[in-house]
Amino acid sequence: MKNIELEYRSIVDESGYKNLLNFLNANAENLGENNKHTFHFIFSDKLINVTDLQSKNSAKIVLKLGKIGKDSHFEEVEIPIEQKYFDKAVYLFKALGVGDIIESVQTRTDYKYKEVELAIKYSLEWGYHVELERVVDESSDMELEKNKIFSVAKELGLKILTDEELKKITSEIEAKHKK
Repeated sequence: MKNIELEYRSIVDESGYKNLLNFLNANAENLGENNKHTFHFIFSDKLINVTDLQSKNSAKIVLKLGKIGKDSHFEEVEIPIEQKYFDKAVYLFKALGVGDIIESVQTRTDYKYKEVELAIKYSLEWGYHVELERVVDESSDMELEKNKIFSVAKELGLKILTDEELKKITSEIEAKHKK
């Protein structure tokens, strides 16, 4: 079965970020710190991420068969690699000339609240933001799964970004990194 990632985002200010961390620390399952150093290889309709999972002492290569701002759910293929191979994997994709490249460092803490995974993040590209997601198999009721995410977002006072808002943000970020 294919894994499908339903992923939505919300931008928050620093105060909202701190309040959300406080609430989730008291009311959700803390899945831990999950700081990352990622190279995003951008295509028009998909992306490849090579990620050093710094807090987990591991790394991975992920193919996302969709793109933020174009799709809210898409197939994802993940290949774990040893952390010591992170630089070699980045070099491999750079040497192949694969896509435009965005290098990103993010601090984040992951939580699980009412069946929804939340990543409370900060990066230079996005600022303070929240990612809400569910990873399900292809036979799942996508509308039901989406409603779980939107219900949690509403409860937490988070405004889910529209596809148009996401497209604008990602286009601005990508424009700064065009070859």
